[in-house]
Amino acid sequence: MSVEVVNTLVVGGGQAGLALSGHLSERGVGHLVVERKRIAERWRSERWDSLVANGPAWHDRFPDLAFDDIDPDTFATKERIVEYFETYARQIDAPVRCGVNVISVDRKADGSGFRVETSDGVIEATNVVAATGAFQIPLIPAVVPPEAGVMQIHSSAYRNPGQLPDGAVLVVGAGSSGTQIADEIMRSGRRVYLSVGPHDRPPLRYRGKDFCWWLGVLGMWDATTTRPGMEHVTIAVSGAHGGQTVDFRKFAARGMTLVGRAGPFGNGVMHLAPDLGRNIAGGDAHYLSLLDAADAYIATNGLDFPEEPDARIFDPLPACVTDPLSELNLADAGITSIVWATGFAVDFGWLKAGTFDANGRPLHLKGVSEVPGLYFLGLPWLSRRASPFIWGVWHDAAYVAGHIAAR
Repeated sequence: MSVEVVNTLVVGGGQAGLALSGHLSERGVGHLVVERKRIAERWRSERWDSLVANGPAWHDRFPDLAFDDIDPDTFATKERIVEYFETYARQIDAPVRCGVNVISVDRKADGSGFRVETSDGVIEATNVVAATGAFQIPLIPAVVPPEAGVMQIHSSAYRNPGQLPDGAVLVVGAGSSGTQIADEIMRSGRRVYLSVGPHDRPPLRYRGKDFCWWLGVLGMWDATTTRPGMEHVTIAVSGAHGGQTVDFRKFAARGMTLVGRAGPFGNGVMHLAPDLGRNIAGGDAHYLSLLDAADAYIATNGLDFPEEPDARIFDPLPACVTDPLSELNLADAGITSIVWATGFAVDFGWLKAGTFDANGRPLHLKGVSEVPGLYFLGLPWLSRRASPFIWGVWHDAAYVAGHIAAR
């Protein structure tokens, strides 16, 4: 069997792999991008039907390709995001080979590179970049056993309320996915319980600018992880319905029941942590701190931005927060399904050449691993807070491409 030889093999044809392909091409580095299914596959088949980007079109893009058919301040649909990446791949003439699954990556015995076994044959590469992103293995906590008699799906498998059986729904997780899914299900006429954990809650817009703009000028996109536990911060923000600041009080006013974090389960009862009020207060504190920082920035720079005093006015806390449930009997509540919006784990079992910590996370510095020629791209906090986002991964890709070219 013949062996294909390339300088750099990029594993993954999503936003990370395409961004890197653009930078490698600019530097004249020969490379091949392999994708197990189709370009931007996770946007196509692993998200719910009504998903839109959570950042506006002016921000959630690469610098050298704008969305030319939608208002820059609006939020692109998932279908438009897929079209965007397909257009970008054609624009840069990216050498993408779809339908190729990488089975294993091993270091060559002589240390000159890597031997990569794929469903399409063997490839030898001087450099390998794992650009498979952060959303690899859906995490469903082993809390509610199958015999409990309720449908359980991860947010990556949720498509629309119609796929759920009749009855009330418990959504676990109050980040962008959980809040949008819970809102959509409630709008369909279902009773919804939402389990709210610790989260950040930025305003979608404040004083004429959206949260992406504020995070940029305030230097928050460039923040690096500073303490254990900051590797993943749940952000409650939504581009749905034209974009909105997530407000759990308003959810409750419309009939949603907020509960604390999901705990142990037994005899049909979900026990709930007594942390709901603390989690809501923490989200409020984050929201207000961002407003304070924005006000200070405006004052320091003498900007003539409109005042927005109403942004600091909160509705009263609903009864479900002031007198929270300590347990939830699923049958009594009529709950027939649970949507777990509880994030993902990484899976680098195919990457035999890397070095990893006890949790399976790769050891690297800004995407450059401890193994010469092996790189990572698209992971949360790869170099800073912006790393897993479309705009952020572009800048990380420039750094990784520069390192590869220098080799």
